[in-house]
Amino acid sequence: MSDNQTHRSPHFLIALVPIVVLIVLLYANVKVYGDDATSGANQIALIIAAVVAGVIGSGLNYKWKDLQTGIVKSINSALPALLILLLIGSLAGTWMASGVVPTMIYYGLKILNPTYFLVASCAVSAIVALSTGSSWSTVATVGVALLAIGSGMGIDEGMIAGSIISGAYFGDKMSPMSDTTNLAPAMAGTDLFTHIRYMALTTVPSILITLIIFFVLGLNIDVSADSSEVNALMDSIGSKYYVSPILFVVPAIVILLIVRKVNAIPALFIGTVLGAIAAVVFQPQILEEISGLSRDYLKSSYKGIFNAMSTDTAVDTGSAEVNELIATGGMAGMMNTVWLIMCAMCFGGVMEACGMLQKITMTIMTFVKSTGSLIATTAGTCIFFNATASDQYLAIVVPGRMFSDTYRDRGLAPQNLSRTLEDSGTVTSVLFPWNTCGAYQQGVLGVMTGEYWMYCFFNLLSPLMTVVYGYVGIGIKELESASDEK
Repeated sequence: MSDNQTHRSPHFLIALVPIVVLIVLLYANVKVYGDDATSGANQIALIIAAVVAGVIGSGLNYKWKDLQTGIVKSINSALPALLILLLIGSLAGTWMASGVVPTMIYYGLKILNPTYFLVASCAVSAIVALSTGSSWSTVATVGVALLAIGSGMGIDEGMIAGSIISGAYFGDKMSPMSDTTNLAPAMAGTDLFTHIRYMALTTVPSILITLIIFFVLGLNIDVSADSSEVNALMDSIGSKYYVSPILFVVPAIVILLIVRKVNAIPALFIGTVLGAIAAVVFQPQILEEISGLSRDYLKSSYKGIFNAMSTDTAVDTGSAEVNELIATGGMAGMMNTVWLIMCAMCFGGVMEACGMLQKITMTIMTFVKSTGSLIATTAGTCIFFNATASDQYLAIVVPGRMFSDTYRDRGLAPQNLSRTLEDSGTVTSVLFPWNTCGAYQQGVLGVMTGEYWMYCFFNLLSPLMTVVYGYVGIGIKELESASDEK
């Protein structure tokens, strides 16, 4: 074990150096690589920034063992997310091969109107996430289908992704089954339902404004696909797949499992298996095409299912648009996202192990003078951790630990802190492509963060709303009245 007493605290400006290096490299990558920046360039940028942080840490008497411990701890915290990502890849493959997602697209094109599609997709995502407590599962199931439906209508994919993510994160925040909704009050020192009631003061106005914006956008949207094009897409799906409402049983069972608090990993695995069974029963011709085998039902089913779970799944429907909508990459398609998350956690682990993140946030605390500035500083710190530590949970846990005593010392009830942690830590994680949430969403939806972040109105409004409430003094609970909350 290294002697912790020999470690020196970094100077504030020194602690900023790795972050500045990362920002410069990420900016350069966007300029040079464009949308392909997340296919390797950003991963290398994160590793270089981690090396810079490690070199600085060695100058502060941190040993390699200290840095390695920080990296392992950081990556370990992301392992459940990585497993979920791989399972999402296999689930997407079997749901495409089984016709589950094509059936969703078919009926969605049939009943949804482009004018109100954005507001409808936001509302549907919110309801599902509220029921399941998971923005990730919502995006991976109904979100993928909604994106395909909207794309078929000719709506910009960035807008569609923004509406899905906005609704999913509203439901995630307000659901008592959500892990972050339980984590935030635990860090702040209040109870779950007090936290949810108090959080509604900022969250409900934010989602209402978001729905209004999407409604207005829908009225003015330039939709390139007319009714004949939509009908052509439906015909392409119907001629290739067996389309029936019975296929909705598969996603319904998965949603039911999550509502009944089954862990996401076994629930998604069960969903993958159900998709495989549905493919064997209802879509043997699709499995023959995926496997490249014919006249051997058992062999083509076996190979087709395994290909759908693991690698690229391409089916020719006769329509280039439909082919693109239903193409998946299986588990292999998620490896780039896994790579990005691993590199991001290396950077965050070194920064935290060397005390650089703590130094930056504690320096910022010296500027706190009022309740409004305290809440604004908390929100900014959460966003900062999402951008640097690259993990949503760290963006809640670390600021929660840091500021809990400060809120109490200022006579503020803990639900002020828990609300701020969720309004800024939970929702802004998806806005950074190197954050686990941002990497996940762009990996699952196939839409780059740079294309959708400006349409995540709920995620952008939430931290602004909580800061405005803090400065104006709306819904600020004093510590004396906190005990009256039941």
